[in-house]
Amino acid sequence: MLTVPSLEAVSPRWTPLQANGLEYFTGKTKNPRLEFYALRVDLTEPGLRVVASPGGYSKNFTTEDTEFHGVKVFSTKVSSFVRDNGLAAGINALPFDPVSGTEGEPRTNVGIVISEGVMLSPPHKNFDAIVFYKDNSAAIVSQSEINNKIDNIENAVGGFFRILEHGELVPRVQGLSESAGGNPRHPRSAAGISPDGKFLYLLVIDGRQIKSVGSTEAETALLLKAMGASEGINFDGGGSSALALRGPDGKVRVVNTPIHKQIPGRERAVAGCLGIKIKE
Repeated sequence: MLTVPSLEAVSPRWTPLQANGLEYFTGKTKNPRLEFYALRVDLTEPGLRVVASPGGYSKNFTTEDTEFHGVKVFSTKVSSFVRDNGLAAGINALPFDPVSGTEGEPRTNVGIVISEGVMLSPPHKNFDAIVFYKDNSAAIVSQSEINNKIDNIENAVGGFFRILEHGELVPRVQGLSESAGGNPRHPRSAAGISPDGKFLYLLVIDGRQIKSVGSTEAETALLLKAMGASEGINFDGGGSSALALRGPDGKVRVVNTPIHKQIPGRERAVAGCLGIKIKE
Protein backbone atom coordinates (compact mmCIF):
# COMPACT_ATOMS: atom_id res chain seq x y z
CA MET A 1 0.00 0.00 0.00
CA LEU A 2 1.46 3.31 -1.14
CA THR A 3 1.39 6.04 1.54
CA VAL A 4 1.49 9.71 0.52
CA PRO A 5 0.98 12.94 2.48
CA SER A 6 -2.06 14.25 0.56
CA LEU A 7 -4.49 13.63 -2.29
CA GLU A 8 -2.38 15.79 -4.61
CA ALA A 9 0.55 13.41 -4.14
CA VAL A 10 -1.35 10.27 -5.21
CA SER A 11 0.31 8.62 -8.21
CA PRO A 12 -1.01 5.09 -8.81
CA ARG A 13 1.34 2.15 -9.24
CA TRP A 14 -0.82 -0.39 -11.02
CA THR A 15 -0.21 -4.08 -10.36
CA PRO A 16 -1.44 -6.60 -12.98
CA LEU A 17 -3.97 -9.15 -11.76
CA GLN A 18 -4.87 -12.56 -13.19
CA ALA A 19 -5.95 -11.34 -16.64
CA ASN A 20 -4.64 -8.97 -19.28
CA GLY A 21 -6.20 -5.54 -18.90
CA LEU A 22 -6.99 -5.88 -15.19
CA GLU A 23 -4.84 -3.95 -12.68
CA TYR A 24 -5.05 -3.10 -8.99
CA PHE A 25 -3.78 -0.29 -6.78
CA THR A 26 -4.17 0.50 -3.10
CA GLY A 27 -2.94 3.52 -1.20
CA LYS A 28 -3.46 5.83 1.73
CA THR A 29 -3.11 9.50 2.44
CA LYS A 30 -2.10 11.13 5.73
CA ASN A 31 -4.09 14.35 5.31
CA PRO A 32 -6.95 13.58 5.16
CA ARG A 33 -6.49 10.13 6.67
CA LEU A 34 -7.80 7.80 3.98
CA GLU A 35 -7.29 4.24 2.76
CA PHE A 36 -8.51 3.46 -0.74
CA TYR A 37 -8.60 0.58 -3.22
CA ALA A 38 -8.84 0.86 -6.99
CA LEU A 39 -9.22 -1.36 -10.03
CA ARG A 40 -8.33 -0.32 -13.58
CA VAL A 41 -10.10 -2.21 -16.37
CA ASP A 42 -9.06 -2.01 -20.02
CA LEU A 43 -12.41 -1.84 -21.85
CA THR A 44 -10.68 -2.63 -25.15
CA GLU A 45 -9.31 -5.94 -23.86
CA PRO A 46 -11.27 -8.73 -25.63
CA GLY A 47 -10.75 -11.11 -22.71
CA LEU A 48 -12.75 -8.96 -20.26
CA ARG A 49 -16.47 -8.27 -20.04
CA VAL A 50 -18.46 -5.82 -17.91
CA VAL A 51 -21.35 -7.39 -15.97
CA ALA A 52 -24.32 -5.52 -14.46
CA SER A 53 -26.70 -7.14 -12.00
CA PRO A 54 -29.85 -5.88 -10.23
CA GLY A 55 -29.11 -8.06 -7.19
CA GLY A 56 -28.86 -11.63 -6.01
CA TYR A 57 -31.29 -14.50 -6.11
CA SER A 58 -33.24 -16.57 -3.59
CA LYS A 59 -34.98 -19.95 -3.75
CA ASN A 60 -37.48 -18.88 -1.11
CA PHE A 61 -39.51 -16.19 -2.85
CA THR A 62 -43.25 -15.44 -2.92
CA THR A 63 -45.50 -13.46 -5.25
CA GLU A 64 -45.04 -10.38 -3.05
CA ASP A 65 -41.28 -10.27 -3.70
CA THR A 66 -39.70 -7.37 -5.59
CA GLU A 67 -39.95 -7.92 -9.31
CA PHE A 68 -38.81 -5.96 -12.38
CA HIS A 69 -39.92 -7.21 -15.80
CA GLY A 70 -40.12 -10.78 -14.55
CA VAL A 71 -36.75 -10.69 -12.74
CA LYS A 72 -36.95 -11.11 -8.98
CA VAL A 73 -34.40 -9.00 -7.08
CA PHE A 74 -32.85 -10.01 -3.79
CA SER A 75 -30.09 -8.74 -1.54
CA THR A 76 -26.55 -10.01 -2.05
CA LYS A 77 -23.14 -9.18 -0.69
CA VAL A 78 -20.63 -7.98 -3.27
CA SER A 79 -18.38 -10.92 -2.40
CA SER A 80 -21.27 -13.32 -3.10
CA PHE A 81 -22.03 -11.52 -6.37
CA VAL A 82 -18.44 -12.07 -7.52
CA ARG A 83 -18.20 -15.65 -6.26
CA ASP A 84 -21.60 -16.88 -7.47
CA ASN A 85 -21.22 -15.42 -10.95
CA GLY A 86 -17.63 -16.54 -11.55
CA LEU A 87 -16.36 -12.96 -11.76
CA ALA A 88 -12.89 -11.52 -11.30
CA ALA A 89 -14.09 -8.41 -9.45
CA GLY A 90 -17.17 -6.54 -8.33
CA ILE A 91 -18.33 -3.35 -6.63
CA ASN A 92 -21.61 -2.12 -5.17
CA ALA A 93 -23.37 0.44 -7.33
CA LEU A 94 -26.79 2.09 -7.01
CA PRO A 95 -28.79 2.83 -3.84
CA PHE A 96 -31.57 0.46 -2.78
CA ASP A 97 -34.23 -0.13 -0.16
CA PRO A 98 -34.50 -1.51 2.52
CA VAL A 99 -31.05 -1.77 4.14
CA SER A 100 -29.86 -4.82 6.07
CA GLY A 101 -26.98 -7.27 6.28
CA THR A 102 -29.07 -10.30 5.33
CA GLU A 103 -28.77 -11.91 1.91
CA GLY A 104 -31.75 -13.28 0.00
CA GLU A 105 -34.24 -10.60 1.08
CA PRO A 106 -36.40 -8.67 -1.44
CA ARG A 107 -34.82 -5.40 -2.54
CA THR A 108 -35.90 -2.41 -4.62
CA ASN A 109 -33.17 -0.71 -6.64
CA VAL A 110 -33.37 3.08 -6.65
CA GLY A 111 -32.28 3.64 -10.23
CA ILE A 112 -31.48 1.93 -13.47
CA VAL A 113 -29.92 -1.47 -14.17
CA ILE A 114 -29.49 -2.72 -17.75
CA SER A 115 -27.92 -6.15 -18.21
CA GLU A 116 -27.07 -7.54 -21.65
CA GLY A 117 -29.44 -5.08 -23.30
CA VAL A 118 -32.40 -5.75 -20.97
CA MET A 119 -33.66 -3.11 -18.54
CA LEU A 120 -34.09 -4.87 -15.20
CA SER A 121 -34.63 -1.77 -13.06
CA PRO A 122 -36.12 1.53 -14.28
CA PRO A 123 -34.38 4.93 -14.31
CA HIS A 124 -34.50 7.40 -11.45
CA LYS A 125 -34.99 10.83 -13.00
CA ASN A 126 -32.80 12.68 -10.49
CA PHE A 127 -29.72 10.45 -10.58
CA ASP A 128 -26.95 9.62 -13.05
CA ALA A 129 -25.62 6.30 -14.38
CA ILE A 130 -22.55 4.76 -15.97
CA VAL A 131 -23.43 3.24 -19.34
CA PHE A 132 -21.55 0.69 -21.43
CA TYR A 133 -22.55 0.70 -25.09
CA LYS A 134 -22.52 -2.15 -27.58
CA ASP A 135 -19.59 -0.55 -29.44
CA ASN A 136 -17.46 -0.94 -26.25
CA SER A 137 -17.59 2.78 -25.42
CA ALA A 138 -18.70 4.07 -22.02
CA ALA A 139 -20.18 7.28 -20.66
CA ILE A 140 -21.76 8.83 -17.57
CA VAL A 141 -25.20 10.23 -18.33
CA SER A 142 -28.36 11.37 -16.60
CA GLN A 143 -30.77 8.47 -16.10
CA SER A 144 -33.57 10.72 -17.34
CA GLU A 145 -31.89 10.69 -20.77
CA ILE A 146 -32.07 6.90 -21.04
CA ASN A 147 -35.76 6.07 -20.49
CA ASN A 148 -36.56 3.33 -23.02
CA LYS A 149 -33.80 4.29 -25.48
CA ILE A 150 -31.61 1.28 -24.80
CA ASP A 151 -31.08 -0.29 -28.24
CA ASN A 152 -27.38 0.64 -28.22
CA ILE A 153 -26.77 -0.07 -24.51
CA GLU A 154 -25.23 -3.36 -23.40
CA ASN A 155 -24.97 -2.69 -19.64
CA ALA A 156 -25.65 0.18 -17.25
CA VAL A 157 -25.93 0.80 -13.53
CA GLY A 158 -27.14 3.85 -11.72
CA GLY A 159 -25.53 5.65 -8.84
CA PHE A 160 -26.09 9.02 -7.27
CA PHE A 161 -24.53 11.97 -9.13
CA ARG A 162 -21.73 12.73 -11.54
CA ILE A 163 -18.81 14.21 -9.60
CA LEU A 164 -16.14 14.57 -12.33
CA GLU A 165 -16.62 15.92 -15.85
CA HIS A 166 -13.95 16.68 -18.46
CA GLY A 167 -11.30 16.25 -15.77
CA GLU A 168 -12.81 18.85 -13.43
CA LEU A 169 -15.00 18.69 -10.35
CA VAL A 170 -18.60 19.42 -11.34
CA PRO A 171 -19.98 22.77 -10.10
CA ARG A 172 -22.36 21.06 -7.66
CA VAL A 173 -19.44 19.39 -5.87
CA GLN A 174 -17.31 22.55 -5.96
CA GLY A 175 -20.10 24.45 -4.23
CA LEU A 176 -20.46 22.02 -1.33
CA SER A 177 -19.06 23.08 2.04
CA GLU A 178 -17.82 20.40 4.42
CA SER A 179 -17.91 22.81 7.36
CA ALA A 180 -21.60 23.53 6.69
CA GLY A 181 -22.43 19.84 6.54
CA GLY A 182 -23.01 19.81 2.78
CA ASN A 183 -20.00 17.66 1.91
CA PRO A 184 -19.77 15.06 4.68
CA ARG A 185 -17.18 12.30 5.02
CA HIS A 186 -18.36 8.75 4.37
CA PRO A 187 -17.06 5.47 3.01
CA ARG A 188 -17.37 5.90 -0.75
CA SER A 189 -17.74 3.78 -3.87
CA ALA A 190 -17.27 5.37 -7.27
CA ALA A 191 -16.51 4.69 -10.92
CA GLY A 192 -14.60 6.67 -13.52
CA ILE A 193 -13.73 6.65 -17.22
CA SER A 194 -10.44 7.74 -18.80
CA PRO A 195 -10.38 10.66 -21.31
CA ASP A 196 -9.98 8.29 -24.26
CA GLY A 197 -12.68 5.95 -22.98
CA LYS A 198 -10.24 3.05 -22.82
CA PHE A 199 -10.16 2.51 -19.07
CA LEU A 200 -12.82 1.98 -16.41
CA TYR A 201 -11.83 2.78 -12.83
CA LEU A 202 -13.59 1.26 -9.81
CA LEU A 203 -12.76 2.95 -6.50
CA VAL A 204 -13.66 2.28 -2.86
CA ILE A 205 -12.58 4.52 0.03
CA ASP A 206 -12.92 3.29 3.60
CA GLY A 207 -14.51 5.49 6.26
CA ARG A 208 -15.97 5.74 9.77
CA GLN A 209 -12.80 4.14 11.12
CA ILE A 210 -9.68 5.36 12.91
CA LYS A 211 -7.46 4.29 10.02
CA SER A 212 -9.66 6.00 7.42
CA VAL A 213 -12.11 8.81 8.16
CA GLY A 214 -13.98 8.69 4.85
CA SER A 215 -13.92 11.12 1.95
CA THR A 216 -16.09 13.96 0.73
CA GLU A 217 -17.56 13.90 -2.77
CA ALA A 218 -14.91 16.40 -3.84
CA GLU A 219 -12.08 14.22 -2.50
CA THR A 220 -13.60 11.17 -4.18
CA ALA A 221 -13.59 13.06 -7.49
CA LEU A 222 -9.97 14.09 -6.96
CA LEU A 223 -8.95 10.48 -6.29
CA LEU A 224 -10.72 9.33 -9.46
CA LYS A 225 -8.84 12.03 -11.34
CA ALA A 226 -5.55 10.86 -9.78
CA MET A 227 -6.32 7.33 -11.00
CA GLY A 228 -6.57 8.68 -14.55
CA ALA A 229 -10.30 9.37 -14.92
CA SER A 230 -11.80 12.43 -16.58
CA GLU A 231 -15.43 11.41 -15.89
CA GLY A 232 -16.70 10.11 -12.56
CA ILE A 233 -19.85 9.06 -10.71
CA ASN A 234 -20.51 8.60 -7.00
CA PHE A 235 -22.14 5.24 -6.20
CA ASP A 236 -23.98 4.25 -3.03
CA GLY A 237 -21.57 4.49 -0.10
CA GLY A 238 -21.53 4.26 3.68
CA GLY A 239 -21.95 0.72 4.94
CA SER A 240 -22.62 -0.48 1.39
CA SER A 241 -19.12 0.27 0.06
CA ALA A 242 -17.30 -2.91 -0.91
CA LEU A 243 -14.81 -3.99 -3.58
CA ALA A 244 -14.31 -7.75 -3.97
CA LEU A 245 -11.57 -9.46 -6.00
CA ARG A 246 -10.92 -13.07 -6.92
CA GLY A 247 -7.34 -14.02 -6.00
CA PRO A 248 -4.93 -16.32 -7.83
CA ASP A 249 -6.12 -19.14 -5.55
CA GLY A 250 -9.67 -18.67 -6.82
CA LYS A 251 -10.97 -17.37 -3.49
CA VAL A 252 -13.00 -14.15 -3.40
CA ARG A 253 -12.07 -11.54 -0.81
CA VAL A 254 -13.34 -8.04 0.01
CA VAL A 255 -10.18 -5.93 -0.22
CA ASN A 256 -11.46 -2.92 1.72
CA THR A 257 -12.93 -2.90 5.24
CA PRO A 258 -16.72 -2.52 4.90
CA ILE A 259 -18.56 -1.16 7.92
CA HIS A 260 -22.21 -2.19 7.95
CA LYS A 261 -23.93 -1.09 11.19
CA GLN A 262 -20.69 0.63 12.30
CA ILE A 263 -18.89 -2.73 12.64
CA PRO A 264 -15.56 -2.78 10.73
CA GLY A 265 -15.29 -5.85 8.53
CA ARG A 266 -19.03 -6.53 8.37
CA GLU A 267 -20.24 -6.58 4.75
CA ARG A 268 -23.72 -5.29 3.89
CA ALA A 269 -26.12 -7.16 1.62
CA VAL A 270 -26.74 -4.74 -1.25
CA ALA A 271 -28.70 -4.89 -4.52
CA GLY A 272 -27.37 -3.65 -7.89
CA CYS A 273 -23.68 -4.37 -8.55
CA LEU A 274 -21.12 -3.88 -11.31
CA GLY A 275 -18.64 -6.66 -12.06
CA ILE A 276 -15.83 -7.75 -14.35
CA LYS A 277 -15.76 -11.20 -15.91
CA ILE A 278 -12.80 -12.93 -17.57
CA LYS A 279 -14.06 -14.52 -20.77
CA GLU A 280 -13.34 -18.21 -21.19
